[in-house]
Formats: sequence, structure tokens, C-alpha cells
Amino acid sequence: MTIKILAIDDSRTIREMLRHSLGQVGFDVTLAEDGIAGLEEVAKIKPDVVITDINMPRLDGFGVIDGIRQGHDHPRVPILVLTTESGDELKNRARKSGATGWIVKPFDDGKLISAIRRIASVQPQ
Repeated sequence: MTIKILAIDDSRTIREMLRHSLGQVGFDVTLAEDGIAGLEEVAKIKPDVVITDINMPRLDGFGVIDGIRQGHDHPRVPILVLTTESGDELKNRARKSGATGWIVKPFDDGKLISAIRRIASVQPQ
């Protein structure tokens, strides 16, 4: 089974790094440039895992998490936060909102891929 990843980040460089790193191991990667576009993609592609930045225009990562968890399209999908932020207050806020995990940029390809495989395998169907 190919794991479908939706990566949401306003940085073109990060999006392309994610596409390259995750695509090399066979993940099906869809990219979105902000939270609004990300929520639209969730409804379209029903990803197995969502990766979202926190600081983005139009709708930030917390809005993405809230939108997914409170929506009807795919509310139980695992969500990884990938951000430059590392404060405990923000991590706790994300966890309480429903984030599955938190990874600080710059990311290590192997650790990110391992985390994705782990959380995608425990996703309720």
C-alpha cells in the first residue's frame, strides 16, 4: 500500500525537500502552500498522514489541525507538525488540538520517514 502524504508549508524550499525525501521512498506526496489549500486537499485526496507547518499565511497549522479534527472529510488522519518552533507551550497546544507528533526543522529524512511509517500503520480505518 502506498502511503499518501499531504505536506503543507508556505516555504517552497521545504515543500520541495519533502517531495524529494518522501517521494524517494515511494510515498505519494501532495503539496499545499498554506492551511486553506491544505484543508482543500484533505477533502480531495484523503491522505494517510498530514504534515503541517505552524506559521503560514491565510490559515496557520493550528487552524489546519482544528479544521481537520472538527471536519467531516478525514478527522482521524495522523497529523505531524513540522516547524522551526520548539516551545513547550506550542507543542502542548498542538497536542491538545489533536496533533499526533512534532518535528523541528531542519528535519532528518530517516527520522521523518520512520515517524510517518509508524503513525500511518496505527491509523484507524
